[in-house]
Amino acid sequence: MKFASLGSGSEGNALLVAASEGAVSTILMIDCGFGLRETEQRLARLGLRPADISAVAVTHEHSDHVGGVFKFARRHRIPVWLSQGTYSAVREQADGVDVCFCRDGSSFRGGVLTISPYTVPHDAREPLQYVVAAGEAQLGILTDAGHATPRMIAALSGCDALMLECNYDSQMLAQSTYPPSLKRRIGGQYGHLSNRTGTEILAAIDRSRLKTVVGAHLSKQNNTPALVLEALCSVVDANAMRVMVACQEQGLDWTEVA
Repeated sequence: MKFASLGSGSEGNALLVAASEGAVSTILMIDCGFGLRETEQRLARLGLRPADISAVAVTHEHSDHVGGVFKFARRHRIPVWLSQGTYSAVREQADGVDVCFCRDGSSFRGGVLTISPYTVPHDAREPLQYVVAAGEAQLGILTDAGHATPRMIAALSGCDALMLECNYDSQMLAQSTYPPSLKRRIGGQYGHLSNRTGTEILAAIDRSRLKTVVGAHLSKQNNTPALVLEALCSVVDANAMRVMVACQEQGLDWTEVA
């Protein structure tokens, strides 16, 4: 199993997870916050065509995650998985798309991949994040949440690779030009994870199999890759595992799950 990011941040998100078993290959896209042309260009950068995508799984209805999902899925006849709550927020966009429902605690199969949704605290209707497995390999994904929960820690424990939100540095957010209401929303219990909270989650999970950690969904205004790497490396040893950052423009190139 391997994964790659088309881009990660407030201007658009899309993550790819690929695996093969014999002659069968599956590529799952998680979220698509880019327009059609931009999505196709970013896929080509990774050597892919839209026809290579097997399915799309949606985390929640915010435009940087779902803005391009239904146009892309409709054009290329790709099924979309999402929660009932998310669907209620995007119903008008989903006409003509093969929609499938998923929920916390009920895994589903997508080709050779097993996808396990879990709930997170975020200011959306019924937000989900996912753990994706192929055989024994597991990738944990957490890109939008306001605080840590026992459910989250349990879901992400025992993964081989982890895509972990590190949205903002608390000091940079406090000193930013954002209006107070936006600062409260980002830093609130249903907003986004700071570098500190992200590393607290990393410290709390079972890391016995963890070999790769990727900082994700960084704010351009209120964070830097250097700060994220410093925070993550305060918990894990960069000499013993891969510690990386997915950026908005370049995303992340194909990375093998150990």
